[in-house]
Amino acid sequence: MTYGAHNEARESMTRVLHTGDTHLGYQQYHLATRREDFLSAFEQVTEDAVADDVDAVVHAGDLFHDRKPTLSDIMGALSVLGRLDEADVPFLAVVGNHESKRDRQWLDLFERMGLATRLGSEPVSVGDVAFYGLDFVPRSQRENLDYEFDPHSAEYAALVSHGLFEPFDHGDWDARRILRESTVEFDAVLLGDDHEPQTEQVEEPHEAWLTYCGSTERASASERDERGYNLVDFEDGVDVRRRGIETREFVFVDAELAEGEGSDVICERIGQYDVEDAVVIVTITGEGKQVMPAGIEEFAAERGALVARVNDQREFEDESELDVTFADPDDAVRERIGDLGLSGAARDIDETIRASKVADSNVADTVQEHVAELVDDGDDEVFDAAPASGEGKFNQETESPADDGEEGGETAAGTDGDGQVTMEDYL
Repeated sequence: MTYGAHNEARESMTRVLHTGDTHLGYQQYHLATRREDFLSAFEQVTEDAVADDVDAVVHAGDLFHDRKPTLSDIMGALSVLGRLDEADVPFLAVVGNHESKRDRQWLDLFERMGLATRLGSEPVSVGDVAFYGLDFVPRSQRENLDYEFDPHSAEYAALVSHGLFEPFDHGDWDARRILRESTVEFDAVLLGDDHEPQTEQVEEPHEAWLTYCGSTERASASERDERGYNLVDFEDGVDVRRRGIETREFVFVDAELAEGEGSDVICERIGQYDVEDAVVIVTITGEGKQVMPAGIEEFAAERGALVARVNDQREFEDESELDVTFADPDDAVRERIGDLGLSGAARDIDETIRASKVADSNVADTVQEHVAELVDDGDDEVFDAAPASGEGKFNQETESPADDGEEGGETAAGTDGDGQVTMEDYL
């Protein structure tokens, strides 16, 4: 496939916008507003692409945050890709680890609709550049990759891929090996997966530029730098330049508490910032007193913050730890079950499952059958909650697992699960 130079005023130069890790559909902190922010950032990137009249938008994977995006996420992506199509700006992309499916990919659907091109071993020419793609590949499958790409006749060649590559920090996939073993000599490797922008020129096995574009929105509290994308020019070599975009403000409050200091000091620090509509990330270190995150988060919310999260990096002895004897673990489990104040029916079901060693795949059927038997007996009181045997060790209404809303490595923080659709609904 071949695309002509998009801007006649620079026929000798090919310019592409390199983006990736847009993570459409990520409902960070379980807030619909954050989900909208990820789409808004992608829209801003493509608006810049149209305004700058680039020759193509190259996406390095993780267009979606989840392999089962909701209908609204799909419609949002289609709207953006449709805008690029109207402006005659090709959208070239690979599949990332978050969105990867075992069979047909969402990118395949968009390609069938004429809105995208999935890059692979065959060259896709844009101006003087031949683009190739390498989707995310799990570590267990990399050893036997052959890196065979079809030949091209363009002046430059660029590979687009998704993964954590050496020689960058935290890399587990050697980009230099790809350059060495590929049947095509690449002048640039445009990467996604690492959310922080990085660019490096390697000399071996031949001169080439390796660059990460970074994410378009902050998917974790560790992403403090400005979000954005790369503009890559191919003319008398390869030139990579970074451009930022405006995203929702994150206010980072770092509090090192001296001995005796506590929540009041942290709140005073928060009060020094304008946190209106911002995501506030509080990081606590030092020798100060233990603090309750809920009070600090409420303080920030009262001052207009969209959401606040407290990350206390200090270690404190957990006074609520259970005394469990490993001499009889079943007794310990029964004691813990007693603390929960379960109904007689619930305790009976628990005993049935544990005593019968039911296979995981049959648990639901076994529980359903047992509940049906209890209902048929007609004893409604068996479903009434019993007083907990403990003294408030666990409050089911107020205590829940911490929600940090973060993403790291290949972890896929889920969407809200509503309205998820499968590709078969469209094909």
